[in-house]
Amino acid sequence: MKQPLSILMIGLLAVLVPLGAVAGESRFFHSGDGRLRMLGEKNGQVFDGVYWRSGGGYDPSALAAIHRVFGAPYDPAFPRVSLRLIAYLDFLEDRLGPGALITITSGYRSPAYNTGVRARGGLAAKASLHQYGMAADFVMAGVPSEKVWQTVKSLGFGGTGYYHGRTVHVDVGPARYWDETTSGVGTGISDDNKLIGIVTDFDVYRPGDTLLLRFIRMTAFPIGVSPVFSLESRSLDGSAGKPITLRPTFAISVEGDCPQFADIDQMAAVRWRLPSNMPPGRYAVRARFCSPRWEAMPAVVETPAFEVETP
Repeated sequence: MKQPLSILMIGLLAVLVPLGAVAGESRFFHSGDGRLRMLGEKNGQVFDGVYWRSGGGYDPSALAAIHRVFGAPYDPAFPRVSLRLIAYLDFLEDRLGPGALITITSGYRSPAYNTGVRARGGLAAKASLHQYGMAADFVMAGVPSEKVWQTVKSLGFGGTGYYHGRTVHVDVGPARYWDETTSGVGTGISDDNKLIGIVTDFDVYRPGDTLLLRFIRMTAFPIGVSPVFSLESRSLDGSAGKPITLRPTFAISVEGDCPQFADIDQMAAVRWRLPSNMPPGRYAVRARFCSPRWEAMPAVVETPAFEVETP
């Protein structure tokens, strides 16, 4: 696969912020007009409507319907299908085929299901982002899948795979692309957490919002995570400011200096509330792993840069 900050750290209460808290603007760098037409090929579920309105936020009933299309359970507190993925599909549809029906041929896959696909010899990566609701294989009516593939490649955002067939794979992981000759499936590319990462739920926040973080692309457990993360400012040239320590809450109760996590769900729903006096700018969160650590995995991972806007 081709592959100066001073903040008073207060209020570590982990609370949920209503979806769409940044009024009037999308919460993602790549997003569409808020309307989609979708069909789940495997289950016949349909969504045709508006899931997001500028100034109005996200419609929970629409998100529930989209989750059904993807074959995913819906929990408003922690959507299984990434809102970033939904916004990205909308972005691509608006750009390539406004109003086109998107047929999802493979949406959400539970870790158990993904393992089953691999056991049957299917093309399912061990660290597949389908397990995190961050990927979709689909057909966009009236738009050749190769054109979708080429478009995502040119954007330099997200991943895309095309095997010169009917469907195309798109995800909201790191920027990369592949075809049947360069696919890393079966090569051990992700073994022992080599590709482990961490992402935020949105790209744009306001002071006082809650960051929802999750680790992705894990392939070996248990994993030790330091309960102390760091927040760093990011200038346009990518340089970092002085890090600020933070202690998020986790999906499970954690104790000690190196709590151990046993599965994907335990490493999701990591929450931390942004300070209400946080200066606007670009930031990233870093997490560190602790021993015992799988030999091939990195010692530190970092979220893609996100923005904090003026209140």
